[in-house]
Amino acid sequence: MVVFRVFLTAVLMTLVIYTGAVIAQHGFGLFQVFFGDIAKLGWAGQFNLDFMAMLAMSALWVAWRNSFSISGLVLAGVAFFGGAPFLCIYLFVLSISCRGNVGRMLVGDR
Repeated sequence: MVVFRVFLTAVLMTLVIYTGAVIAQHGFGLFQVFFGDIAKLGWAGQFNLDFMAMLAMSALWVAWRNSFSISGLVLAGVAFFGGAPFLCIYLFVLSISCRGNVGRMLVGDR
């Protein structure tokens, strides 16, 4: 579990640094670029559409894991818009609160 937590931390730190550099160079125009690439029907748009599907599946899993409660639905929204940084933090916290029990991390207290 330690290796997994180190991996999550490395991914999170890499994304935070990279995102900071992109914002510094290009500003906050994420949605215009993201959906603009999809509208162009090119490979960048295909990747964005594929990524958006993964975000939706992540959000659906978070909502399901939390029994579609109000807090689960709020977390699902954060998962969809927060992407991998949210998932890294969420899984890190779950790995601690579930004491490394991967089954419990994945399905909750069912």
